[in-house]
Amino acid sequence: MTNYLYAALLFKPLVFLPSHSMKEEIKKEERSLNFLEEIIEQDLKSGKNKQIVTRFPPEPNGYLHIGHATSICLNFGLTKKYGGYTNLRFDDTNPVTEETEYVESIKDDVRWLGFEWKHELYASDYFGKLYEMAVTLIQKGLAYVDDSSSEEIAAQKGTPTHPGHRNKYAERSVEENLRLFAEMKAGKYTDGEKVLRAKIDMASPNMIMRDPLLYRIKHAHHHRTGSIWCIYPMYDMAHGQSDSIENITHSICTLEFVPHRELYDWCIEKLDIFPSRQYEFARRNMTYTVMSKRKLLQLVGDRHVTGWDDPRMPTITGMRRRGYTAASIREFCDRVGIAKRENMVDVGLLEFFVREDLNKLALRRMVIFDPLKIIITNFPDRTEWLPSENNPEDPNGGTREIPFSRELYIERDDFMEIPSKKYFRLAPGKMVRLKSAYIITCDVVLKDNDGKITEVHCSYIPESRSGQDESGIQVKGTLHWVSIPQAIPAELRLYDRLFKVEDPGSEAGDFKDYINPDSLQVIRTAWAEPALQQAVFEDRFQFIRKGYFCLDRDSSENRLIFNRTVGLKDSWKAPINKENG
Repeated sequence: MTNYLYAALLFKPLVFLPSHSMKEEIKKEERSLNFLEEIIEQDLKSGKNKQIVTRFPPEPNGYLHIGHATSICLNFGLTKKYGGYTNLRFDDTNPVTEETEYVESIKDDVRWLGFEWKHELYASDYFGKLYEMAVTLIQKGLAYVDDSSSEEIAAQKGTPTHPGHRNKYAERSVEENLRLFAEMKAGKYTDGEKVLRAKIDMASPNMIMRDPLLYRIKHAHHHRTGSIWCIYPMYDMAHGQSDSIENITHSICTLEFVPHRELYDWCIEKLDIFPSRQYEFARRNMTYTVMSKRKLLQLVGDRHVTGWDDPRMPTITGMRRRGYTAASIREFCDRVGIAKRENMVDVGLLEFFVREDLNKLALRRMVIFDPLKIIITNFPDRTEWLPSENNPEDPNGGTREIPFSRELYIERDDFMEIPSKKYFRLAPGKMVRLKSAYIITCDVVLKDNDGKITEVHCSYIPESRSGQDESGIQVKGTLHWVSIPQAIPAELRLYDRLFKVEDPGSEAGDFKDYINPDSLQVIRTAWAEPALQQAVFEDRFQFIRKGYFCLDRDSSENRLIFNRTVGLKDSWKAPINKENG
C-alpha cells in the first residue's frame, strides 16, 4: 500500500484515488472551496468587502496546540489567498490566568509556522474604548449594575424551558447606573460585589441573551496595564467590539461560540459600530491526546509530562521539540480542511504528513540501538573512509564520508544463529551487504559462559565495495552499521502516543488514568556514526531503518540526545487492556 493510499484510508475526505489505476503515482488534486472561501468570494464579488481582514485572537493563558494551528493556518491562509491582512490580537481580559511568557510563546509559534501578522494588538489596548462603549449602553438604557451574587444571577436566568426573571437592580435609573459603574472603575467595590449586565430579554430561547454579564470586578495585576484597571470586560463585551475597532471583516471562531453570535451582533447594532461578522467552524480533535488547555495544564502541573514543550504534548512547542516541521503541520491543516461539524482526526494522518516532509529533507545517518560486535578478520588494520549519500531523495543532498574498520557494531536483531527460511540478514555462513560498504560473510560465532553471543567474526569481499562492485555477487540483505573506533555515544528518547485510548477525554473516570505508560522509552547509550557530532537543532535526521530523529535541547557538547519524531511507518498498536483481554 502506498503512503498516499494509507492517507486516503485514514481520513475519508482525503480520498482522491484515480479510478483507472491504483498503481499510478497519486497526485494532489485541487480541492473544492470550503464554506468560508465561498462566503468570502461572494462578499468580494458583491462589493460587500473590498479587502479581507481577519484576526487570530488567542488568550495568553497557555501554550498553543495543534487545534490552534488550524485556526492560524485558516485565518492567515484566507487573507493570503484573497488579499488583505491578519492581526494577532491577544484576548487578555483575565489578569489572573494570563502571563507574558504565554504571549511570547504564542508569537514564536505563529512565526515558526510561517506567518506574520500586520498588527500586534491586545484587548487591553481597548480598555478605555470598551469602557466608553459600556457607558453608551448604560446611557441608552441597555445595561445596568447588578449587586446579585453569581449564584443568584444563575438562578434568575431560568432554564432552557422556563424564562428567567429580572431583579430589582434592573430598575435602577440611568444616572444611578452611571454612578455605580464609575465607582466600580474607581475601585470602590470588592471582587464579585457588583457586575454590569446588558438589558436584553430574560425570556430569550438563547440563554446567553438573558441579560448577560458585560463587566466584572477583579483587583489583580494585569501583565500589561498593571493596576490601572480593576474592572475587566467579559468575552462578549470585548471580542466583537475589538473586532469592530479593527475593522475585522470575517471573525472566525469555533462552534462553541455559535450561541454567542446573537450577542455579538446585538452589541454591534446597539453601539452602531463597524459591522464585523462572526463565522464558526468545527474545532479539530485528534486521537490519542487531549486539546483542553485545562487538561493540558493538569498534565504539566501533575508532572505527567516534563512541561508544555514535552514532545508527547499536542502543543506546537512540543511538536517542534519532537522534530515536526512547520511545512508538515501546514499541509495537515490544509488537507484536512474545515467543517461545520465536530470531527475526530486520526493522529496517524498528521504523522503521515510529517513522514512525507521528513523523507524529502532528513539527512541519513547510521545509529546502532542494541549493538553486536562484528570483527572482519581479513580487513586490514586501518580506517577506510567511504562515501554515502546524505539523502537519496535530494539530488543536491551531497555525500558524507563514513569510517570503516575491522571492528563494527550491527544491530543485535540483525543476526540470527539459527535463521528461519526467509531470513535475509546475517547468520552463520550467510552473506549480507553493509550499507555503502562491502559484502561480508559470517564465519564464527563467539559466546560467553551463559550462551549469549558476544561477537561475530566475518570476512569481507574486497571487490564488493558499494559503487565499485566487481564481485558479481548478489545478496538480499543490507544492514546498517558503525565503526567502533570512531563511534560516538548518544542517548535516544523514543516517544510514542501519550494516551492508550483514542479519545481519553470521553472515557469514564479521570482522563489521566488512560496515560500510556510506554509513551517514552530511553536508550541511554546508542552508537552513532561520527557525522552526528556536528548535528544542530535545525537538522532533521533519518536514522537508517529506525525512524526520524532530531537533536534535543537537553544536549550538550559531551552528551548528544536525540528525540524520535516518528517511525518510518505507522506500526503503533494500542496497549492491550489486560482486564478485558
